[in-house]
Amino acid sequence: MKDQKIKNIFFEGAIPPEKIATSIANHQSKTHIGAHAIFMGQVRADQIEGKQVHAIEYTAQETMANQVCHDIREESFKNYDLSCMHIHHSIGIVPKGEICLFVFVSGAHREVVYKALPHIVDEIKAKLPIFGKEIFEDHSYQWKVNR
Repeated sequence: MKDQKIKNIFFEGAIPPEKIATSIANHQSKTHIGAHAIFMGQVRADQIEGKQVHAIEYTAQETMANQVCHDIREESFKNYDLSCMHIHHSIGIVPKGEICLFVFVSGAHREVVYKALPHIVDEIKAKLPIFGKEIFEDHSYQWKVNR
């Protein structure tokens, strides 16, 4: 999977269920694949100092984030016997309960996708310059701290 064009991982707003379903459905014809693993990050309605998170507004250094994500993809294809990988992250406002991160990996066997997926998600969370502003119901906000 060398020398691929750098993909834009960003999706404006929440990632709709139809996008996820279509990604899954598009793999039915790829009969060399025997296993898929999916991670979906969802905006939580956390209670912080007596206020509830209503949404998260995501911003990013998009060019840099896309390049870093490309590097994570390349490293993952080199280190794991994956057939396919899709990564999408929201940009803009995502209401509580909606999907903001979708990572979908495929391979011939389950063991490889089980090993690859947590590594890929951890790398995304640690390395991509994506920032979340938690917006409370009273319209106040604070910058999100990843836990």
